[in-house]
Amino acid sequence: MADFLRSEITPVNDYRAELGETPVWCDRSQSLLWVDINRRRLLRYWPSRRETEIRNLPTVTSAVLLTDKDEVFLLAAHQGIATYDYASGEITVLCDYPEETSKTRPNEAAIAPDGSLWFGTMDLTEGEPIGAWYRFAAGDAAPEMMMDKLTIPNTLVWHENRVWFADSDAKRFYSGNGKRINPRTLSCYSSGELTPDGSTLTTGGRLINACFGHHCLFTYQINEGELLAEEAIPLPVTQPSCCTFGGPERKTLFITSARKGMENPDALEGALLQVETSETGMPQHRFILPASH
Repeated sequence: MADFLRSEITPVNDYRAELGETPVWCDRSQSLLWVDINRRRLLRYWPSRRETEIRNLPTVTSAVLLTDKDEVFLLAAHQGIATYDYASGEITVLCDYPEETSKTRPNEAAIAPDGSLWFGTMDLTEGEPIGAWYRFAAGDAAPEMMMDKLTIPNTLVWHENRVWFADSDAKRFYSGNGKRINPRTLSCYSSGELTPDGSTLTTGGRLINACFGHHCLFTYQINEGELLAEEAIPLPVTQPSCCTFGGPERKTLFITSARKGMENPDALEGALLQVETSETGMPQHRFILPASH
């Protein structure tokens, strides 16, 4: 994809995550937020200053997401679904985590086009199909389970009124109704030998997937409900975990990675990477907060 990449792939800073995940571009502040799940950290990169802020979180948190209020973010965490006021650091729990924290943890999460939160849960040992997909919207008393019996739910993007997601353990992508997941009507696509982790989407319907453990991204074209495999983009890290577009024109691709389980990781393992591209990423959706918040 020589026409897609417009620069070298380089590390953003010196931080190396144990399990970097869920990068989100905040267009209002022109900054990138992501989490280091295993170290319970929230990270924020300011390209204009080339600075990274690091904050500790009280519990395992798999995602930090945008809301319709400036500088108030949404956390998908073991303590529950919560808001995080960036100025004060105050955390306000909106609802409890829906499962036993001794068995599962939150994983992939994203905001749907209607302003609701979708998030997954997964087995702490990564071996049993006890994870699920949930949906939570402002005013709900608790998250609604949409699908269970998943091992490692990943990837959440919406295109052509459909949602696309993956189960990393099964090495498969799925697509279904964009408003609710109905397990009985899902379409299924194999990722072959690659392990699909988090993904992002271009305005033209190109899905870019981080292939955990495979030193690469892999691109697919979504076309009228079909997922068409394209090609791999080699990376200088072993465990790319997710990616998103950012920058003033949403043409900079940011890629999170991990060094989980590595005895002697290379210098770049766990880095946040960036590369300039020829395509434009889809804008981030925002969680609609309750009126009283």
